[in-house]
Amino acid sequence: MKLINNQELDVTVTAVAPVGSMVDVEGVEGFIDQVKHPSWWSDETPPPQVGDRLHAVVLDDSRNPPRLSGLQVDIDIARRLRGDTVS
Repeated sequence: MKLINNQELDVTVTAVAPVGSMVDVEGVEGFIDQVKHPSWWSDETPPPQVGDRLHAVVLDDSRNPPRLSGLQVDIDIARRLRGDTVS
């Protein structure tokens, strides 16, 4: 599987560090920066833990590992860019 910009996926957190989380998408590694995880913006959302499942969107497929976001605002932007209806 190759990740492509604006693609939505379900990911599993595989490692957590102060700067962000490594995630797995069907055997492909990705990275979610700490500010792109909902817990950064909400006291009610727990910080990521290994094994957590998260719906995310690919922000930059040219990076190694690709950069993703779990923020709804980024998911909505990707849907608009793909021409999907945003609810």
